[in-house]
Formats: sequence, structure tokens, C-alpha cells
Amino acid sequence: MSDGTVIVIGGAEDKIRDRIILNRFVTLAGGEDSVVVVVSTASSLGHEAGERYGQIFSELGVRTIRPLHAMTRAQANDETYARAVRNATGIFLTGGNQLRLSSTLGGTRLAEAILARFRHGAVIAGTSAGASAMSSHMIAFGASGATPKHRMAAIAAGLGVLPGVIVDQHFQQRNRLGRLLSLIAQNPSLLGLGVDEDTAGVVGPDQVLEVIGRGSVTVIDGAAAETNAWEVNGHRPVMISGVVLHSLPTGYRFDLRRRRRVAGPSLKSLPGGEAAASN
Repeated sequence: MSDGTVIVIGGAEDKIRDRIILNRFVTLAGGEDSVVVVVSTASSLGHEAGERYGQIFSELGVRTIRPLHAMTRAQANDETYARAVRNATGIFLTGGNQLRLSSTLGGTRLAEAILARFRHGAVIAGTSAGASAMSSHMIAFGASGATPKHRMAAIAAGLGVLPGVIVDQHFQQRNRLGRLLSLIAQNPSLLGLGVDEDTAGVVGPDQVLEVIGRGSVTVIDGAAAETNAWEVNGHRPVMISGVVLHSLPTGYRFDLRRRRRVAGPSLKSLPGGEAAASN
């Protein structure tokens, strides 16, 4: 059995109209036959957040939905919570505070059960804080701004479903280019993924990311870059030079393993493509 699919959503995904991203999650989970677990640990709204997504997934045809609101490590280590995800075909992590999510779930039976389902082909999706927590290295918190600076962001351990990357969300809307650049300067082995709102990166078992939704996914590759990150103190600007940056709107694909764009679709296959081609 191969690994499942990971969906990292930049937050504020469309929940009312076309629901392109949430529809993709439901389709990958198995449609009306899917078993969907909604983990709302990150959210301060608690059960309300879980019930809201539960209602949406029900409207999209899912018959079996389990809201799961583990708020303490004791609950996350409770066999009842772990058992609730053991036959899940889709697991959805809501937004909120990613540090609450990682510090509550990290190393628990529930986290192990989520990873086990992923290893058996389940689709794991996270929006906003849930997206950040997908990677092994997670942005815990940080500042906005386009200029990379020392101490601009802090890293914590994520859930490790999507290793080798670091994910930032609400990317364009909250002006987070600087903090992602600063983290890639300090950790050039990682790929930076900046995901706009109402946008998602869908990563299959082949490690190819497909962009869906209204905005773009910004990919930052610092493997060949030079930086002075190691010698900068305080909150001063960091030099980083030679970064490879990709800005990919809906329909485009990127191979995370090979660090290169996969030949994209024609203009005609994109929304409004024929009109765009003739203008």
C-alpha cells in the first residue's frame, strides 16, 4: 500500500459556492463511501469548527463524518480517539493555532493513527494552521513583511506527513514572503511552499504537487543559494542570493522530489484560458 495524498490549503477556502478544494478532498477520500474525520484541535471554536466542516462534507455527499476535538495530550493519547481514525479514508485538520495542534498531538496515539492511515492511502488535508502542521518542520509563528530578517519566525516540529518542505499559509494576503525566505536561508535543504488563501497544493504519492483554487502556490528553492543567515544578529535583514522562485497558479504542477516544474497545461485547459490566449 502506498502513501496517500496530502492537501495543504492556504486558508479561507470557498465553503459556499464551487467548493473546488473541499470537493477534491471528498473525491480523493472516496465520495459518498468515504469515512471522514475532522480534527479541530487547532481551533479556538472547538466543536463548532468540527461541526461546521462536518455539515459541509455532508452536503458534499459524505455519509460517515466524525468530528474529533482532542484538546489535551491525555485525550490525544486516549485509545478512543485513536480508534476513531483507524478506518478513515479522509482526515481534515481545521485552522486555528498550529502550535496548539502540534503540541497537543505530537507524539501521541492519535498522531500515530493519522500517520498510519496516510501510509495506507488515506487523504490528509489541512487548512491554514492545519496546512502548516503537515510538514516535519513547521512555522510556529512569525512576523509579516517582504524582507527576510533574522528571528522573523520560529520553527517547531510538525506532524511529518509531508517531509522535506516547510509550509506557510495566507501567503499573499498576509505578506509572508520575508519569513519564508528567512527560514529557507537557515534551512536550505527544505523547499518553501507559500500557499495563498482559497488555494491548495495537492501532493500525490509521486510527490508531484498540483495547484488548485483561486490563487497561487509560491515555491522557494534555496538549494543553490548563498546567505549570511549564520552571522546575522538581532532582527536585522538577512542576505539570501540565488534562490529559485516559482509562482504557480491553478493547473500547474511541481515535482517536490526533483525540485522542478512539471510541464504545465495549455492555456485552454485553465479557467478563462481561451479568452486569456486571445487578449
